[in-house]
Amino acid sequence: MFPIAAGALDRIDPFHLTAFRYLVATAIFVALLVAIEGRDALRPDGRTLELFLLGTLGFAGFNLLTYVALEHTRPQDAALIVATAPAVTVVATWLVSSVRPRGVQLLLTALALLGVALVISRGNPADLAGGGVGAWELLVLGGVVAWVAYTLGARRFPGFSPLRYTTLTAVGGTLIIVAITQGLTWAGELTAPGGNDLVANWWRLLYVVGPAAVIAVLAWNDGIRRIGPPNGALFMNLVPVVSFAIAVAQGYRPGAVELAGAGLTVAALVAANLAGRRPARGPAQVGTRASGAGWPANAAKSRA
Repeated sequence: MFPIAAGALDRIDPFHLTAFRYLVATAIFVALLVAIEGRDALRPDGRTLELFLLGTLGFAGFNLLTYVALEHTRPQDAALIVATAPAVTVVATWLVSSVRPRGVQLLLTALALLGVALVISRGNPADLAGGGVGAWELLVLGGVVAWVAYTLGARRFPGFSPLRYTTLTAVGGTLIIVAITQGLTWAGELTAPGGNDLVANWWRLLYVVGPAAVIAVLAWNDGIRRIGPPNGALFMNLVPVVSFAIAVAQGYRPGAVELAGAGLTVAALVAANLAGRRPARGPAQVGTRASGAGWPANAAKSRA
């Protein structure tokens, strides 16, 4: 998604791009939910506000922050930061549940963040402290934190299938995205893209709506149901690998420090994930920690 979306941002601002993406994707989610689970599945069961807030975090927070950052940072850098979601989940779960991760997990998480710092600072992590680089990457990290909060919130809806939770939260998140976009447009801060802009990016728009939103979410949820959250979390670590490969195919030549930083991040995240699945603290807690990269175990079971 990141390399393709970055190309569309040349003519479509991140707010209108996100609004278009999720207006269409949410309509498809609603249609699928009604077709598969019936109209009753559209009822929030008295939890409208909670679903609205979680949708605001997951869809508006993650996507707007990430797309705004993509106007100023490289797609492979954004992808590398998004891949830290499992590590961020370890820390978030610790803060929320007081379940302290193993020391080795914290060490590996720190190594993963060091790898990110090496890549986005071009080998000079000290420059991050001076604000010379990394400001826009922090927006991506903020989006990751919002997505982690959204994902952990799914544990509060064990009776909802992944499709139902996705759809009902997407509705609220999309309303916020559209409201923010329209407000900025009316205020003169944004200019709505013209027909020529949409036509020039038609295949990018199709991709961010179809494969990158609808198909990706459905495939991810079905994969989590089949192999479980711990194994599913490992695939998040392929995000920067794929993004770097696309960038290289487009002619980019990463330096040795970038490759070393990306390799360190992926290796540390995989090792941290594997360490988190060891049974020392009981399978229930392990599953909870790993669920940050996908759906929680109880939600996956409810769908099954």
